[in-house]
Amino acid sequence: MSETKKAEFGRWRSFFWPVHNFELKKLLPMFFLFFFINFNYTILRDTKDALIVTAPGSGAEAIPFLKVWGVLPIAIIFMIVYSKLSNIFSKQKLFYTTIGFFIVYFAIFALFLYPNRDFLHPIDAADQLQAFLPEGFKGLIALFRNWTYALFYVMSELWGSVAISLLFWGFANDTTKINESKRFYALFGLGANVAMLFSGPAIIYFSNIRSKLPADVDAWGVTLNYMVGMVVLSGLIIMGIYRWINKNVLTDTRFYNPTEMQRVKKEKPKMSLKESFIYLARSKYILCLAILVIGYGIAINLVEVTWKGQLKLQYPNPNDYQTFMGYFSTITGTATILMMLFVGGNVIRRFGWKTGALITPVVLLITGVGFFSFVIFRDSLTALIAMLGTTPLMLAVVFGTAQNVMSKSSKYSLFDPTKEMAYIPLDQESKVKGKAAIDVVGARLGKSGGSLVQQGLIIACGSLGAITPYVAGILFLIIFAWLYSANSLSKQFQKLNAEKEEQAKAAAEAAQAEKMIKVQQEVTTS
Repeated sequence: MSETKKAEFGRWRSFFWPVHNFELKKLLPMFFLFFFINFNYTILRDTKDALIVTAPGSGAEAIPFLKVWGVLPIAIIFMIVYSKLSNIFSKQKLFYTTIGFFIVYFAIFALFLYPNRDFLHPIDAADQLQAFLPEGFKGLIALFRNWTYALFYVMSELWGSVAISLLFWGFANDTTKINESKRFYALFGLGANVAMLFSGPAIIYFSNIRSKLPADVDAWGVTLNYMVGMVVLSGLIIMGIYRWINKNVLTDTRFYNPTEMQRVKKEKPKMSLKESFIYLARSKYILCLAILVIGYGIAINLVEVTWKGQLKLQYPNPNDYQTFMGYFSTITGTATILMMLFVGGNVIRRFGWKTGALITPVVLLITGVGFFSFVIFRDSLTALIAMLGTTPLMLAVVFGTAQNVMSKSSKYSLFDPTKEMAYIPLDQESKVKGKAAIDVVGARLGKSGGSLVQQGLIIACGSLGAITPYVAGILFLIIFAWLYSANSLSKQFQKLNAEKEEQAKAAAEAAQAEKMIKVQQEVTTS
């Protein structure tokens, strides 16, 4: 092979696989660490939904109450305890303790809490509350009625926040060099999405196992045991990989040098909710960026709860519901990988920032129109849909699934990159303070805003079905605000970029002029 061909081959290899062979010792364990963490997250995410949505006296309307009154307060308590323990334990011991805590809880749920659910659940007291309180409180009462399921839901949500955001990325940021992060982090993310291609089929297989069981056997209980068994086994593998990395990778100076890694990092300012709102109000650019983040969080939350309500109507049996969620996870993982590899970067490079930023809300808008149309006008469409050999309910489920798959894959491949790109033209102070403000406001309003809106509507209207037209109207208002902000941000982004380019050009010209003056002075002197 000629030198030219070797060089060309090297360029192509570095483009598709920017990793040296000796770096596989570090990359592969981190890849599989994230793989198994997300493997568990997918199983827990699909299982918790099936558990709470199909529970007796419950439904998708319980989810908004659960997120506000269950997930939020317990997450705060958990983080306070975690912070206290971080001052006592070493990082390794804290990692093992945290993963071990989750493993023990899920094992207790499968071995004790679920088998004794009839004894532990206050069914009579919940029935009395339901008879006394208005119909709109059904979702809140369902959490009391099925408290062990609600706790499982909360712990599954915590796994996503703690194991992925806190443990994995905290560990990766502490042990990955800057030049490695530019090449490794995208591959870590690929490992997380590949995990869904394995967890999805596993969910489908064990959810369909009821066909092989006698009629008097609790098929959902058997499925849960297998699901939790995989989570526990995967948790043990996670601890084993983490131990191997600490023992064999972090002792190799090629990959980790404690003195080098102790670089000075600019502290992110801690801003209160009030301070964040004030900062956003002062900057139109940061405000538009915040609306993008909040808009996605609220929109996807509004759609998901309504979609899961339709899923329960179509699949009231928990095994059937879980099987569908397994297919959903597999499709989502495949679509996300394809979008990340072939669509995201190409769209932004060829069509620009604006197109990349607008695709996600446009996808939500188009699929949202189809989804809510079938949900709201299903009775009028029965004859037409029957000609297609299906039902309005099934089509609503299909449109909701398409919306969730497309919105999640476009988020990872287009929304997240364009959002991060929008920070580039800002000065350092705006970058740091802007991120801090958006993290505070965006995280709280994006995650809780949709649940609070649905919770209020359910209490006022009485059921998830009754609030669907209002949810649709609110969703479209959110998306239009999102589109307007993205369009406005695009103009500001281009203007700031042009100004930066002009400044860079002027600086280069000034440097060149200064260099020429020095050369002339040297010539004159000589």
